[in-house]
Amino acid sequence: MSLRNSPTPAATAPAAGVAPAPDRERRTRRKGGRVPGVVLALGLTSLFTDISSEAITAVLPLYLTAVLGLGPVAYGFVDGIYQGFASLVRVLGGWWSDRSGRPKLVAGLGYGISALSRVLLLPVVGIAALTGVVALDRLGKGLRTGPRDAMIAAASTPEQLGRNFGVHRALDTAGAMAGPLLAFGVLAVVPAGLAGYRAVFVLSIAAAVVGLAFLLLAVPSRVRGSAGLPPAQQPVRRWRWRDLGDRRIRSLMIAAALLGLLTVGDGFLYLVLADAGGIGLTWFPLLMVGTNAAYFALAVPVGRLADRVGRTRVLLGGHVLLVLAYAVAATTGGHLAGVIAVLLLLGCFYAATDGVISALASQCVPEGAKATGIASVQTAVGLSRFASSVCFGLLWQLTGRSVALLAVGLALAIAIPVAARLLRQLPSTPSGAEVAA
Repeated sequence: MSLRNSPTPAATAPAAGVAPAPDRERRTRRKGGRVPGVVLALGLTSLFTDISSEAITAVLPLYLTAVLGLGPVAYGFVDGIYQGFASLVRVLGGWWSDRSGRPKLVAGLGYGISALSRVLLLPVVGIAALTGVVALDRLGKGLRTGPRDAMIAAASTPEQLGRNFGVHRALDTAGAMAGPLLAFGVLAVVPAGLAGYRAVFVLSIAAAVVGLAFLLLAVPSRVRGSAGLPPAQQPVRRWRWRDLGDRRIRSLMIAAALLGLLTVGDGFLYLVLADAGGIGLTWFPLLMVGTNAAYFALAVPVGRLADRVGRTRVLLGGHVLLVLAYAVAATTGGHLAGVIAVLLLLGCFYAATDGVISALASQCVPEGAKATGIASVQTAVGLSRFASSVCFGLLWQLTGRSVALLAVGLALAIAIPVAARLLRQLPSTPSGAEVAA
């Protein structure tokens, strides 16, 4: 079935969990006006949740390597859990959302589990228990991501998908900038050692609770609109697992997994910069701030660019920038200008890929299966990044940081044209989107 903007007088039942939007609201959305309230509410939920999670993420690489003494391989395993464990349950979260027609409930459970994991961080000091808490946090993230993105897609017209995902990611990234700043401020004031890290954990719990409250109080249980389309054009069937055999979603999953396999985790990249002497350990949490500041500034304009020139082009262009980031990080020799360049390139990469991948996935699946379809692609990315973290840690230990990073960058440069060939089957612009019923 084609997704078009032209209305039709026929009517069918809306998809489960999605109520038809009033004519006035649909006309406003078609004109490309204001951002839907659902997108803003979910953005605020993500903002506070990211303050919580990124405050911990900003200190975790240093805590694991400098305090607990983990080597590259062991850190790679923990980072792989952080990167990939959520992927094991993303499809479950998406399927549950589509099956129940209650994406808010599934997303709320995910946010609640992540908030609980912050509480459990307080008594934990051993590496095994810490790994378990990280896995619990990623379980929550895996459950919530697909339903959340499906609610954003349901509230957006096809022409505004990139813009609305960009708005959400911008608010998400504002929290991701505030979290490391919070951690930096706490560690600068509280005496060094476990007391400082536990102070970060306590403030992280408070931010997680605020984020969960925004979801429960400000996000409606039924999202209006199926992408702002008239009810007659809203496909109503649910996800069938054989939909993964659809040529477009399969090609997107393979391409995303290939690129994800050659994407080094941020923590590793920051450790490369710190190991080269480009930044003191005291300032380590601020590396995430630089990356997220670039992402924050570019998320919305890059999302609009993707809507205009084509999402596959922007996605592939972002990975070209990632190759440049690897090359600079491997050869900068500790110069501050090189550190800044890496952070800017990394932020540009995320602006060009994060929301864009979800927008691409939403074009390739029927309306009643968006959560599962988006989660399936995100699962492919997450599992490939788990393998990437483990393999890069081993490669670093065997060859050294610079050789390992240059090798991954070269492999990524070769993989980009392969991914481009796989993605040729996808619609190049939103107006060309076709969704199989």
